[in-house]
Amino acid sequence: MQHLWTPWRSTYMKEKKHIENCIFCSATAANNDAKTLIVYRGQFAFVILNRYPYASGHVMIAPYEHVARLSQASEAAAEEIMRLARRTETILTVVYQPDGLNLGMNLGEAAGAGIDQHIHLHALPRWTGDANFMTTVGATRVLPESLDETYRKLSQAFAER
Repeated sequence: MQHLWTPWRSTYMKEKKHIENCIFCSATAANNDAKTLIVYRGQFAFVILNRYPYASGHVMIAPYEHVARLSQASEAAAEEIMRLARRTETILTVVYQPDGLNLGMNLGEAAGAGIDQHIHLHALPRWTGDANFMTTVGATRVLPESLDETYRKLSQAFAER
């Protein structure tokens, strides 16, 4: 078995983050999608860039409903999250041409949810060897584009598809 050490993750998990306001609810209420990095708004759910991405193109799909568990989301929201996951898969594949994709949802702090009070599904492109020495040894991620550039690419792709 091979092991990939991710020292930044343990530091992140040990920190107790106190979030005054839900970042997802605050982002949608702000009505400034370019500032809050919302690349697409659906009827029951939306797609937002992760401000601390693992890779360029890392987005999160969240319902407008403030719920902590998928089972608490309305049927309409849960269905739209899955439709958006499929659409996001296609868009990330076209825009970034990755070798693979990660799609996942962490429910609860013990499962690794950094924000456990509002469900969200992560979607991010992955490339063979993208966990390079900088991330592993230097606890530093190297991203080839700015969040502004990612926002431009993905908001345009969602508008077109």
